[in-house]
Amino acid sequence: MQGLSLESLKKHKALIPLYVCVGTGCAGAVFYLGGLATRNPNVSWNKKSSPEPWEEYRVKQYKFYSPIRDYSKEEYPAPKN
Repeated sequence: MQGLSLESLKKHKALIPLYVCVGTGCAGAVFYLGGLATRNPNVSWNKKSSPEPWEEYRVKQYKFYSPIRDYSKEEYPAPKN
């Protein structure tokens, strides 16, 4: 198939931006999913050391940035099951 080897890509230079954009999009998706899998409190990879990982957030606050309201002075405990 033309455009898949380096020699044919030199002949079809218009395909280079396409490969760059697709490669950047794939890399961004991988980094985003990796961040979700490692830093999200809803994901637990090791159930033996922490069988109930949500208990760590009983005293912490997990929030997004809010320019309107200051959440640092309020306390929102984790729900009890």
